Amino acid sequence: MRFIGEPHHDGSALYVSDQTPALGSRVTLWLRAPLAAGVAAVHVRTVHDGEPRYAAAAVDATRSRAGGYGATDVWWRAEITAVNPVTPYRFLLRTGKGQSWLTAGGLVAHDVTDASDFRLVCHQPPPAWMTDAIVYQIFPDRFDRSRPMSELPELPDWALPRDWDRDPVIPSGPGTSQQFYGGDLDGITGRLDHIQSLGADTVYLTPIFPARSNHRYNAAGFDRIDPLLGGDEALHRLSGALHARGMRLLGDITTNHCGDTHEWFTAAVSDVNAPEREMFYFDPVTGDYESWWGVKTLPKLNWGSDLVRTGMTSVLKKWLGPLDGWRVDVANMTARRGADDRNHEVAALLRAGIGPEAAFIAEHNHDASLDLDRDGWHGTMNYGGFTRPVWAWLRGPELDLDHFLGVPGGVPARDGQATLATLRTFAAAMSWRSFVHSWQLLDSHDSPRIRTVTGSRARHLLALGLQATLPGTPMVFAGSEFGLTGVNGEHSRTPMPWNRPGDQDLETLAGYRALLGLRRSEPALRHGGLRWLHADADCLVFARETFEESLIVCARRAPGEPLSLGVAAAGVHEAEDGDILPGDGPSLRIWRLTR
Repeated sequence: MRFIGEPHHDGSALYVSDQTPALGSRVTLWLRAPLAAGVAAVHVRTVHDGEPRYAAAAVDATRSRAGGYGATDVWWRAEITAVNPVTPYRFLLRTGKGQSWLTAGGLVAHDVTDASDFRLVCHQPPPAWMTDAIVYQIFPDRFDRSRPMSELPELPDWALPRDWDRDPVIPSGPGTSQQFYGGDLDGITGRLDHIQSLGADTVYLTPIFPARSNHRYNAAGFDRIDPLLGGDEALHRLSGALHARGMRLLGDITTNHCGDTHEWFTAAVSDVNAPEREMFYFDPVTGDYESWWGVKTLPKLNWGSDLVRTGMTSVLKKWLGPLDGWRVDVANMTARRGADDRNHEVAALLRAGIGPEAAFIAEHNHDASLDLDRDGWHGTMNYGGFTRPVWAWLRGPELDLDHFLGVPGGVPARDGQATLATLRTFAAAMSWRSFVHSWQLLDSHDSPRIRTVTGSRARHLLALGLQATLPGTPMVFAGSEFGLTGVNGEHSRTPMPWNRPGDQDLETLAGYRALLGLRRSEPALRHGGLRWLHADADCLVFARETFEESLIVCARRAPGEPLSLGVAAAGVHEAEDGDILPGDGPSLRIWRLTR
């Protein structure tokens, strides 16, 4: 599959003049058309108040003559108005062969629905700092502890004490949510040099409120930090240390449910006339209550209740200052139950409540596109549009998993063309804004480890190379930089191997520092557009481009024939042997083309 000769547009600053347009503003769009495409005329189709309109584009002579672009490309320019909070648009191209559409899904010679149209989004933008973020996820009980277990106060009755370096994690069955290793927030504060050495500037903590489990998703209260983690004071120490380094801290909130020991629920369940009763879904006949997936320790919140709305809004606001935003657990299920669907309304309510400088990221493990671009979530955890296709392309031959985040049948083995089709399909279903602010992750506390999936250091680092060079916000799960393994989410929550040299893959650690450091140092990798150039079974090639330069990335999962893209078309002036991309693999190679 070759895309070099195709016209191109994306939502980046190279193609869209205003990345944060105001409602009613005029915005300039550019379309890049290689000479070989033979584009004779271009119209932009926008949708104003539900009705399509067309505007003719003109050749931008200034840009078409600029630097390295002018020799091979014609740039078309048009202005459109951001009439609606989300204004869809696409391009109609006329060539000697007829008419084609260019949408975010690519170039097609047949009519397609509006689902993959490009989008101008006028809702309040995410905070500017999110554009450059590299996120590091920590499961607090397993990262580090500031004191030995013997110095802790008496443990709660639910806790099953475990030795940090001697007792392996229980992967399933009894004891999984009770095993307790004693990590705390001051332990994290003591390891900030390590986190920063990876290039990460944002720490995301899974829940830190008190609960009767090690994962703390069944919160007993949202008004205090778990004393087992050091309490409120430890949060302020961690936050202060991060902010002093110019770093940020995100929390994890369960807007879909609370724990069955939470004061809201204990009041509701103890008295049928309690005001808190309306905060949950109780069956009027049996008195039973709705819970997340039938797990009775996780009673579901009813967002039809004003008490829920005011209570949760207050919680999110309360912790801003120490925290710089939130990741929202099961955001896709929040405020949804049967005929009740208030998800978009609630997302917008909560985002407005936390203000313009706080991040707001939704957990979603399949297609999040219908919940984005609605003045709520800034982005999603992009399992469906990044994790799954990368796993399918780079999975090891011996991998034997039962499912992928609930999808039966394990991880399918797919070639590069199928992988690219998935990447493009998911990216096309959301605005560029939502796409680049979504978290691109290789693994998490809810999934197997990427090392287990790939089965080798070489493919693990190739996956990391894609995470570091493709658009979106990289999110690293603590421990993967050491090559830790895990067959499921529980098994992946391995205590960090600070004192286990045998569990530290230092070559993998060096790879994380190098590749995420490259992401940190290269503006094109953080702000550039994305142009796919080539895909075959074992090789993906793409460009990350600003007006000043292009970075050409070639990712190979296995050795193959050297690849010629064409110097004039691809701009690969600095590749070996002129325009030949080497065939060694697994490998990740990057070339720079300056204007």
